[in-house]
Amino acid sequence: MTQPPPVLSVSDLRVSFASDEGPVRAVDGVDFSVSRGETVALVGESGCGKTVSAMALARLVSGPGLRVSGGIELDGENVLEMNDRRLRAIRGAVISYVFQDPASSLNPVKTVGSQIGEAIRLHRRVKDVTAEVADLLRLAGLPEPESRAQSYPHQLSGGMQQRVMIAMALACRPKLLVADEPTTALDVTIQAKIFQLLRRLRSELDMAVLLITHNLGLVAANADRVYVMYAGRMMESGPADGVLRRAAHPYTRGLLAAVPRLRRKTAGRLTGIEGTVPHPARLPSGCRFHPRCSLAQSVCREIEPDLENVTEGHQVRCHFWKP
Repeated sequence: MTQPPPVLSVSDLRVSFASDEGPVRAVDGVDFSVSRGETVALVGESGCGKTVSAMALARLVSGPGLRVSGGIELDGENVLEMNDRRLRAIRGAVISYVFQDPASSLNPVKTVGSQIGEAIRLHRRVKDVTAEVADLLRLAGLPEPESRAQSYPHQLSGGMQQRVMIAMALACRPKLLVADEPTTALDVTIQAKIFQLLRRLRSELDMAVLLITHNLGLVAANADRVYVMYAGRMMESGPADGVLRRAAHPYTRGLLAAVPRLRRKTAGRLTGIEGTVPHPARLPSGCRFHPRCSLAQSVCREIEPDLENVTEGHQVRCHFWKP
């Protein structure tokens, strides 16, 4: 049986900005894909380029001297070749976003129902928009959807606001949902409910999901595949279970070591990764992780490693990944 083409295919994506220090290479040659019914996670510390990568998918990135190159194929179309009219048509209808802070993403002077209705009117022909809004809020798990639609954002809890954002993102039945740190400001109980909802909606709507996060616990529970980013580059990728159980890159292993575990036999401080992500205008030579890596040798400072196969579908960018 022929494998259907992915909903999203990204190849050699590069995003840079102009600065007084020279070009800022926020994303520097990354490749990834997402298929229908699949959840793929982009993982890494703040500043690694994962959010810029996600925003570039619908050409939502802006900034001084912006340059975007490579390939972004969304539902069979090249996003980088689209005109403004076509971009407006796909935003919301083909690709939609759930951002990490619903309180700042929702308009405080409009009811949540009117904001969801606006998205529907832009992309769909629906006889009864009010009923459709209520159906979407019900689909997103919001109680009493008819009355909640008349609420303003400040009248809802953080979890309810996030469900409103999900309802808005699903208003036009997108083929790809990008969830950028969708539960950052929520407690763990609400986090679990939001991701349970996303899993159910992905299954019911046969939708592709791109999850942007630094939380490897969420990746383990929700993602089919994972891509680990550092300083604008992909360091490791593969099936989520394989990468998290048998991490090959020192950076991935460092991220895993920093995850709190209630069942740890020994108490003490969590193991962190020393140093910080380099400024994208001042990237180190060779392997970009070498200034923070305990395995680094002279070759790491001089030559950037290529991606190598650990197993089928599992790749790593490291000179010394082998045991």
